[in-house]
Amino acid sequence: MTDRLEIKPLGDREIVMSRDFDAPRDLVWDAYTKPELLTRWLGVRGGWTFPVCEVDLQVGGKYRWVWRGPDGAEMGVGGLFKEIVLHERLVVTEEFDEPWYEGDNVNTITFSDHGGKTRVTTTMRLDSTAIRDGVLEGPMAGGVEESYDQLASVLASEQK
Repeated sequence: MTDRLEIKPLGDREIVMSRDFDAPRDLVWDAYTKPELLTRWLGVRGGWTFPVCEVDLQVGGKYRWVWRGPDGAEMGVGGLFKEIVLHERLVVTEEFDEPWYEGDNVNTITFSDHGGKTRVTTTMRLDSTAIRDGVLEGPMAGGVEESYDQLASVLASEQK
């Protein structure tokens, strides 16, 4: 188990990211699915805020997230919940308002219990090897790592 983000390519179109958190699986699940927790950790760094966080957590339901930078610039993303297995698995589409990569992306997020700790594994399935490699070369890893560090802090505060 590691509390650092691990990222690796898988096959020809996928990226796998995983990290362990010192928190029970149901709490980590809530941090991914409840707006009141999501807005405390996902992408909120460097002066960015998370003013729009809508989650309709049901198969076919939509989510819509918008972040606002310190200069007022906004970044939005949305998608559909394709599969939900309570406390275990989410499968969602992801589409940015201003895409920074081509094609479609489907994220499969699993939550596995390891004796009171939780491993979160996100598998991104992109449209091609070239797109996958471009995403890997971009700034995504740093942003995910910073968000996950913030998530760890939120989880710790929720357990006090």
